[in-house]
Amino acid sequence: MIQEITGNRNISFLPAGFSGNTTFQTTGDLSSTQSNSSANVTFVRPATFFLSGFSNMPHAKYYYMFLSLVYVVTVLGNSFIMCTIYLARRLHTAKYIVVFHLALSDLCGSSTLIPKVIDMFLFEHQEISYEACLMNMFFVFHFMNLQSLTLLALAYDRLIAICFPLRYHAIVTKTAMFLIIGVMWTLSVTFFSILVSLITRLSFCSSTVVNSYFCDHGPLYRLACNDNAINSIMANICIGILICIPLILIIISYVCIALALVKIANGAERIKAMKTCTSHLMLVAIFYVPLLGTNTAALTTFIHPNARIINNSLTQTIPPMLNPIIYTLKTEEVMQSIKQLYKRSKVNILQK
Repeated sequence: MIQEITGNRNISFLPAGFSGNTTFQTTGDLSSTQSNSSANVTFVRPATFFLSGFSNMPHAKYYYMFLSLVYVVTVLGNSFIMCTIYLARRLHTAKYIVVFHLALSDLCGSSTLIPKVIDMFLFEHQEISYEACLMNMFFVFHFMNLQSLTLLALAYDRLIAICFPLRYHAIVTKTAMFLIIGVMWTLSVTFFSILVSLITRLSFCSSTVVNSYFCDHGPLYRLACNDNAINSIMANICIGILICIPLILIIISYVCIALALVKIANGAERIKAMKTCTSHLMLVAIFYVPLLGTNTAALTTFIHPNARIINNSLTQTIPPMLNPIIYTLKTEEVMQSIKQLYKRSKVNILQK
């Protein structure tokens, strides 16, 4: 039901171009409404949004099938790395608490995004309710932010391990890492709750078609008819929190690590220390390089909507798939733990 609220009267009407349970709210008393009919409608909240996805792209369903495969590998890989860390006692350290959290963030982030994308575009359920849209926006950005902040926490771990090796176990404790993760969750939940709640002050009086594959903040707030300046500011802050600040701090940490490695006289020890950073550096490159490239290109030149959707979706889905593979193949501790678990399970089977 669509309502015009003026004074103490409720009058139902349906403007052209709208359907469903859209709410209209007007301000002013009855006399001012009668004298100024042009100011009748001031706020529109649609019942649903329509996610457009690809625009006239042939064989788009094959891409969504590819994302389905990516999701299966992501779930298996991250579940495997979490189970390995949980079962292997040698991995019950502060560092692997953060690795476990990265795998959990990857798994939750992909589960928030990919199944919904597949349902919408592979099975043509492209309408999403207003409330579900805001929830989708919150969880996608929240878990992306957690992935970014977790990479920063891993950089902090490597910084202390190489620059202050004698004090590492005193500084990087399990309690400290749980505290860091708790602060990450608090900051992320608080910021993105504010980001999403500010959408509720926007009026969508014309189009409700979101030119994206999920309820993306930018394409959504730009549809508003009223002032969206605060939303634009929050979008810029979001880029800073999600990309710029963590990446700058990671770069600073690796500058300090490089300076510390130069001071190591023994070449073999230097190479050994560098090897402990390779897995993390690969994760940082896989996460940030596509993200930076996509956002820089969007600011400097025109990107076709289909190309933007492909770039953004791959940026959000490929790193969570590759992270557990990289940590499994490039980290000796994890490989040794997997071998020990395999031998232990083999012995248990033979004993039965």
